[in-house]
Amino acid sequence: MGNTVNKGQLKRWNDRKGFGFIKPEGDQRDVFIHISALKGMSRRPAVGDTIYYEIQTDQDGKTRAVNARIDGVEQIQATSQQKNSNGANNRWLTILLIVVAALIYGVYHYSKS
Repeated sequence: MGNTVNKGQLKRWNDRKGFGFIKPEGDQRDVFIHISALKGMSRRPAVGDTIYYEIQTDQDGKTRAVNARIDGVEQIQATSQQKNSNGANNRWLTILLIVVAALIYGVYHYSKS
């Protein structure tokens, strides 16, 4: 259905299972929403929240909310820069461990001679 942003109210939510149903504005049928559609939200959804979302139709014809956000709730910025800096740190740590291991190996074999 494209990238049309819809608005609705969270009617039911099962926090333990991470899914619920949105009552769209108008007389449309309830829309399924999974917690994975709310990536980056600073809190879990609660019944009564206003949700903005896009609709995706699965291969079996069922619709679900995707790319959703909770109105008035801050989004956590998990930027790719943070992910890249963690990866860079891991690379440097790996290189450092290899160098230290090589030095220990060299010192051990030098002292045996």
